[in-house]
Amino acid sequence: MKFVVKGVTTALLMAVSLTSASALAWEKDKTYNITILHTNDHHGHFWRNEHAEYGLAAQKTLVDSIRKEVAEQGGSVLLLSGGDINTGVPESDLQDAEPDFRGMNLIGYDAMAIGNHEFDKPLTVLRQQEKWAKFPLLSANIYQKSTGERLFKPWAIFKPQGIKIAVIGLTTDDTAKIGNPENFTDIEFRKPADEAKLVIQELQTTEKPDVLIAATHMGHYDNGDHGSNAPGDVEMARSLPAGALTMIVGGHSQNPVCMAAENKKQVDYVPGTPCAPDQQNGIWIVQAHEWGKYVGRADFEFRNGEMKLVHYQLIPINLKKKITYDNGESERVLYTPQIPENQQMLSLLTPFQNKGQAQLNVKVGSVNGHLEGDRSKVRFVQTNLARLLLAAQMDRTGADFAVMSGGGIRDSIEAGDITYKDVLKVQPFGNTVVYTDMTGKEATDYLSAVAQKKPDSGAYPQFANVSFVATATGLQDLKIKGEPIDPAKTYRMATLNFNASGGDGYPAIDKKPGYVNTGFVDAEVLKQYIEKSSPLDVNAFEPKGEVSWK
Repeated sequence: MKFVVKGVTTALLMAVSLTSASALAWEKDKTYNITILHTNDHHGHFWRNEHAEYGLAAQKTLVDSIRKEVAEQGGSVLLLSGGDINTGVPESDLQDAEPDFRGMNLIGYDAMAIGNHEFDKPLTVLRQQEKWAKFPLLSANIYQKSTGERLFKPWAIFKPQGIKIAVIGLTTDDTAKIGNPENFTDIEFRKPADEAKLVIQELQTTEKPDVLIAATHMGHYDNGDHGSNAPGDVEMARSLPAGALTMIVGGHSQNPVCMAAENKKQVDYVPGTPCAPDQQNGIWIVQAHEWGKYVGRADFEFRNGEMKLVHYQLIPINLKKKITYDNGESERVLYTPQIPENQQMLSLLTPFQNKGQAQLNVKVGSVNGHLEGDRSKVRFVQTNLARLLLAAQMDRTGADFAVMSGGGIRDSIEAGDITYKDVLKVQPFGNTVVYTDMTGKEATDYLSAVAQKKPDSGAYPQFANVSFVATATGLQDLKIKGEPIDPAKTYRMATLNFNASGGDGYPAIDKKPGYVNTGFVDAEVLKQYIEKSSPLDVNAFEPKGEVSWK
């Protein structure tokens, strides 16, 4: 794979060639070193985990060392984020990600794309986060419906060593579907690829940058196969003029983008091993998995208006593998040498961590086995943790059956004691439990529509007290609570306000006459159900093939 790419479009190359050498801020025939560092899908992980992996304190040590190394060689560094700073770790969620943004300031981030989870709370919270951040939060394709104006800065300009670099922000247009519709009453997400073309043309006319980079939160899908998700980075790169961007710093799909072959990522990337980024239509595409597990490093040489990628790597932040010995004992060992934590960062973050911990480490119950909530399961198959969540919702509402998006389940629960923190990690969004009464015919129509949601997306449905076989023509042998559905009978369904208002593309039911929003937050409903039902038996919630697809 050749590490060479045009950093500008044909039109921009013409503009540069027509500019006299004396007007250029960079010198002709001189080679400049530019290093782009990147992370994405941070999701509240400002603190190291229980195995002392990742965290902003170790990340700062690494970034500082890279900056020092590059500066000694006369080069420059830009640090970008592919977005989704919010949602996932209770200590962060309870404090509106303030520790995360303040930690990013201390590391010295230059810009970030706005992710879909930046809208998990009302816009007022995001505006406060913009104030905390000492770097721009970018998105060119988010507009206010009522005014037709952009809600955020579309791009930022940087001039390392006199080289003019424009960074464009773009956000998946799935956000309106997968976020809480109640937060989008006056917000429009336009198609990122279309907006990118307009912005590139505008920048060429007004700013005339030497290099164009997109910081995106759109997802990397092999060979552009995005399924029921909105098109991502690969599709956008193919739709632009060849080489229109030097690179796309991505996020959203939470993958290490390390290619095994053309249009095919490595399935199980091993931390610390070589990583070949994707290249589509002369544009490099990178993504650094999630949670600050890695810092991506792309070392470029800029010469006479062209950017050449000379080296790329994903640098693990104290990631470890579990080794089990012949005697049955096990330990976790580092993939790569330990990165020490920065003391200044620890001083900044410790008060936030302590404040969060005090509210979270309270036991609410116990369970005798693993409750499955991993992303790789809840978006593909029915799981016991989903059944637990739905059981709690049915218990609170007196519902006959329940449905929710698998993507709303964000973590697993391990065997043993369950804390309030465990509950909030599973359901961090603050959705409310709702219910509606519907006839058997209405329930059949609703379940038929929901059953069309595909695996490998957050919309993949989890069911309780429902059984069926889904075919291309509809649902066969549909039952509620083990009994064939009666078209004339009235059934009560529990779900979350997110899905009820059309989230994840589910049929909207929040305007039905029998719709009730209980006002009870999902995590609190789960917490109270665990408290009264403990000790929990995982076998009681185990799916038994009640729903299937042909």
